[in-house]
Amino acid sequence: MPYIVTEPCTGVKDKSCMTVCPVDCIYEDDDMVYIHPDECIDCGLCEAECPVSAIFVDTDVPDNYKEYVELNRIKSEELAG
Repeated sequence: MPYIVTEPCTGVKDKSCMTVCPVDCIYEDDDMVYIHPDECIDCGLCEAECPVSAIFVDTDVPDNYKEYVELNRIKSEELAG
C-alpha cells in the first residue's frame, strides 16, 4: 500500500516529506510533490511529516481526492524519467 500526496500539497510543497523518505521516491514539479507508488516502501515517515495532512495510504485517500492515486503514478513516473 503506497502513500499518495493529495490536493492540500498544491502550492505548499513543504518538502519535509522528501527529507525523511529513506528511498527517495518523492518527486516534485512546479505545483506539488508526488510519491512513486512502485518505489514507496510504505514506511509512513512522509505522512507524519506533512504539515498540511496531504499524504494518505492509497486505500485511505478521501473520496474527493481519489483522482490523486493515478495522478501520483503518472506524474512520478514522468518526473523520475
